[in-house]
Amino acid sequence: MRVSAFWDLMSHEFGAAYSRVLARDLVLTELGERTAAEALESGTDPKTVWFAVCRAQEIPESRWWGPDQPPRR
Repeated sequence: MRVSAFWDLMSHEFGAAYSRVLARDLVLTELGERTAAEALESGTDPKTVWFAVCRAQEIPESRWWGPDQPPRR
């Protein structure tokens, strides 16, 4: 996943403005007590970051791949 796809998914799920706030402020234990923005800046795979956000925010797995996309295994 590219960083741009991460931001597309974030915007779709949380809205353009709130997704930036969430990425900046939500500390994710799963990512070593870093925010999504910090993890991306340090080179963590965007897909790993996205899934961590989904789990932390309790997003149903059916929406993890975006609108109208079937869940992947």
